[in-house]
Amino acid sequence: MTRWYSEKKKEFYYNKAKREGYRARSAFKLLQIHNKFSIFNQGDVVLDLGAAPGGWSQVARKLIGKDGLVIGIDLSFIEPLDGVLFLRGDVASENSRTELKNTLAGRKVQVVLSDMSPNISGNYSVDQARSVFLCDQALLVAQDFLSVGGKFICKIFMGSDLPEFVDHVKQVFGKLWKFSPSASRKSSSEIYLIAKEFKPSNVKVI
Repeated sequence: MTRWYSEKKKEFYYNKAKREGYRARSAFKLLQIHNKFSIFNQGDVVLDLGAAPGGWSQVARKLIGKDGLVIGIDLSFIEPLDGVLFLRGDVASENSRTELKNTLAGRKVQVVLSDMSPNISGNYSVDQARSVFLCDQALLVAQDFLSVGGKFICKIFMGSDLPEFVDHVKQVFGKLWKFSPSASRKSSSEIYLIAKEFKPSNVKVI
């Protein structure tokens, strides 16, 4: 019954994404996060890390309006999207962070998003550790580019490394929630961290 329910829900959001013109069913996860936590404001500058195929960038672009800016970055090529600037690169590399800095040209970022996932190996402890590594990299980008009071949303796999990463996030953000959108599969081990009130004075190397 659980597997049937999970597959049915997957099919529901897949078809809903097709009907509404989103590139991925994961768009509804971000919409549900925004609806609960009020992530985006008109005119925001948003970084979307691991942006392919562009579903989260679509949602962010819609919610920040024409005066905002979305910059997405991924190792994979992403089909162009009106109102979104896509860069091809690795968020863990210094070259990509330099390119981000040059692209922003001094503009401060209000929201950093990360829906990054590791390539699944089938060994959960390995996959969970890789998920935490990606979150560490996303947090470093957030610390580099977020404005005071900025927001950070990232996906992480639940496991033994989660509490330590949560502590790192709490060091530099005033508020933090854990959230599982209803658009996630019931059997999924993913969870989203929603952090607000970035405090640059508290930034530490992790």
